[in-house]
Amino acid sequence: MAASGSEHATVIPGGFTVLSLKFREEDAAAHQLCVKEHRVRSEKNINRPQDRTLFILNIPPYCTQRVVTDMFQQFGPIESVELCEKPGESKSSSSNLSELFRPPEKYCFRVGYVVFKKASSVTAVKGHPQSSPLIVSTKERPVKTGIHKWIEQYSQSLVQDQTLQTAVDDFMKEFDRKKEEEERLKVAEEVEEQEDDNEEGWVKVRKGIRGIKVRPHSQKANDKTIQKEKAKTKRKELVNFYSWQHRNTQKEHLAELRKKFEEDKQKIALLRAQRKFKPY
Repeated sequence: MAASGSEHATVIPGGFTVLSLKFREEDAAAHQLCVKEHRVRSEKNINRPQDRTLFILNIPPYCTQRVVTDMFQQFGPIESVELCEKPGESKSSSSNLSELFRPPEKYCFRVGYVVFKKASSVTAVKGHPQSSPLIVSTKERPVKTGIHKWIEQYSQSLVQDQTLQTAVDDFMKEFDRKKEEEERLKVAEEVEEQEDDNEEGWVKVRKGIRGIKVRPHSQKANDKTIQKEKAKTKRKELVNFYSWQHRNTQKEHLAELRKKFEEDKQKIALLRAQRKFKPY
């Protein structure tokens, strides 16, 4: 049970309360946890109400979700416990894969979010004295270590054939349901579009004589085709305009060269006429 209020809790800068943690009650060494009320303005996770969520730092690797739940149940009923590698992460949004296909979690120190059912439980944790440590492994809820823990982790990593088959069947059922829903919406949209075309006097042709798909003769499709033709004609006019401009520039350049050539010929003829023969 939680300690009485006669002893004072240890509060450090940042508003964190320091809690002691021992693996067994008879152990001499203790580990420190830092806890505070979770209050983040930009919190996007709706599953972490700020008045009932406890934020925990420095959770050792041997503390699983079940262990954290068992340790903090003494302060009040718990709604959920979430362990993450970094603050702000959310397991629910990190991956849409099934639990059977997710990679194993890293063996490292983590942060935790404990959501209590009552806000008074968070206050009780913050007032818990450091001299009263939380115990990880007890006789009522022992925690395996060493080779026994490795054997348990290996056994849990193996997936039974029936479990895997059930997960695959559930996935395929959901996939088929989504495909049927998409097809139903597509058919409903086509029927609605066909009704609109019939009201406007247009008839939609689905397939040709030999089963070849043809363009639907709807008002929307015709307008789109007309717009494409106009854009194509405009591009042609623009290309033709640039070609005419280029040819006109070449003609002007050739006329200028001819004019200069004629002027040079006249100058040469004049110089030849003015030249005099002086043998001495």
